[in-house]
Amino acid sequence: MNSTRKTAVLAGVLFIIATVAGIAGTTLAAIPTGEGYLTGLSAQATQVAAGALLHIIAYAASAGIAVALYPVLKQWHAGLALGSVVFRTLEAAFYMVGLACVLSLLTLAQQFTSALAADRVALQAVADALQSVHNRAGLLGVFAFCTGGFLYYGIFLKTRLIPRWLSGWGIAAVILMLLACVLSLFSGNLISSYIPLASQIFLQEMVLAVWLIVKGFDPAVIAKGSESG
Repeated sequence: MNSTRKTAVLAGVLFIIATVAGIAGTTLAAIPTGEGYLTGLSAQATQVAAGALLHIIAYAASAGIAVALYPVLKQWHAGLALGSVVFRTLEAAFYMVGLACVLSLLTLAQQFTSALAADRVALQAVADALQSVHNRAGLLGVFAFCTGGFLYYGIFLKTRLIPRWLSGWGIAAVILMLLACVLSLFSGNLISSYIPLASQIFLQEMVLAVWLIVKGFDPAVIAKGSESG
């Protein structure tokens, strides 16, 4: 297996890890909603910690996708390839800020359950602020993801390293995700409120992952890139 084939397989595996770990982490570390959510969060300490660990794995894999693709994509457009690495790394950084807020909320929730009634008002105010930062950091992370994904899908579309229907689907899915971000930004609703728009990118990335693992990049395009390089 040559280095380009290994890159395709690695990128495909990272796509799967990022998606599966991210969904599982979100399920486990979900912040309860409604009145008394701090009390509910306190009772889920172990579950939230497990979710946080899965999130860390997902964020590392997300940034790793662009890093893994870079050696191949830079042969056609080094600037866009580097940009995808930068924005997907920023994505992971924003998500880590949000995760830090969740872990801080967990600590706060444990203090809240044993605090006096007079102290609970202040703790609740801090918790609400942390939850707001968590939501906004997550939204910024998705904006960064959209930018990074758009950059490497643009290279894919131009070069035909993968079939054009697959790269075109990726660009369309990223645009739908970006639309969900804009709606979330102006409405104040969580981006999870726009699942029909956001879900396309998850489906496309799983198809792309399987394609990269099974088929890899087009050998003819790789050969042409090597000759021109």
